[in-house]
Amino acid sequence: MRRQSLVIISALSISTLLTGCAAGLDAPTRMITKVTDGQEITVNENGSEIRVVNLTLVDTEDGAAVVVATIINQGDEPDQLLGISVQGVQAVLTGETTLLKDKPLFFEGEQANAKAVFPGANPKAGTHVKVSLGFAKAGFVSADVIIRDKRDDFKNVISGAKLLTADTATVTE
Repeated sequence: MRRQSLVIISALSISTLLTGCAAGLDAPTRMITKVTDGQEITVNENGSEIRVVNLTLVDTEDGAAVVVATIINQGDEPDQLLGISVQGVQAVLTGETTLLKDKPLFFEGEQANAKAVFPGANPKAGTHVKVSLGFAKAGFVSADVIIRDKRDDFKNVISGAKLLTADTATVTE
């Protein structure tokens, strides 16, 4: 009986060691935080605290590339998005560009209040490009961004059939 108890305790101890996470708090699987294809950028320059979340480009049927992202100013002072470019080519920006504290700019989706389109870019889904964003206070930042095709979460992304008006930040036909 005593020997059987010793065997059971030993088996439980070994199984715990084998299945437990030996790396503890620094385990590589614990450090995974990215759940989308989009890039995330944090800008802490000149008193700014800007986060760019889920930055992606979408290849549309008409040869344009459309920016999908959310930009949030977490700083106390307002900033402004001056432009978005790929290899020196500027996106056509419409809608909101002023970044007030905790008032996000949404590029695409039901809450969209901004739009950025690269007409005639002829993007290739699955490739990466360097996207640069310019801010009045925060300066310039760049990231390697994937181009996605127009399906799944991006199936409703369009380049020009609906235009966003800067005055009302509403979608019009």
